[in-house]
Amino acid sequence: MLIFLDTETTGLDPTDKICSIAVVYEEDRDVKSIYELVNEGKKIPPLASSINHITNEMIKGKPKLQDTKAYGFLQAHNDINTTIIGHNINFDLKMLRASGFEFFGSVVDTLRATRHLIKECEFFSLQFLRYELKLYKQEKEPRVAHQALSDAMTAKSLYEMLLDLADESELVRLTSEKVLLEKFEFGKYNGRYIEEISLCDRRYLEWMLANIVDLDEDLRYSITYYLGR
Repeated sequence: MLIFLDTETTGLDPTDKICSIAVVYEEDRDVKSIYELVNEGKKIPPLASSINHITNEMIKGKPKLQDTKAYGFLQAHNDINTTIIGHNINFDLKMLRASGFEFFGSVVDTLRATRHLIKECEFFSLQFLRYELKLYKQEKEPRVAHQALSDAMTAKSLYEMLLDLADESELVRLTSEKVLLEKFEFGKYNGRYIEEISLCDRRYLEWMLANIVDLDEDLRYSITYYLGR
């Protein structure tokens, strides 16, 4: 079974929790979904609400993650015959592990797979790829960025496009391989070549490696590579 997954959280710190979850799957050729708000006892700060549009009032009285239908569905299909797919999926799986769910099947990260297979893209965020690759043309109803169900559906569209370039087993393999990035996608050097910055501002890159705990794994790998040349 293929399960497309996305979560929204109260933030990015180790103590933050999931506040919404969506799973999308096919059953009898029909696309089905589960979307739920979650209350793990962690308040949602205004910054997180400004991104995911989920407020503390909205999660009041909502169940813990382990008591949701979505969690039960994931547990029921937690085996080697299931592949979970999502954009930057390792983040979602890390958040699920923090709530007691350890996945035993295969994983496809559409972020990393796209970085491998469509290197010419300027940026690789899900919303950028949605427009760059014209995935929006397949949408039958409006989607909202950083809404778990919308993002899970967009990850599904992206995955189906990637299947034109590689089969499922290859996408699983690429998910486990780091990507050598060429450019920064954020910060003061957004759009600049990492190799260039390694020559003109080496200290900044060294600072990033030492101080940004949740630095993107591919970016960390790439900075280390260019600093070592």
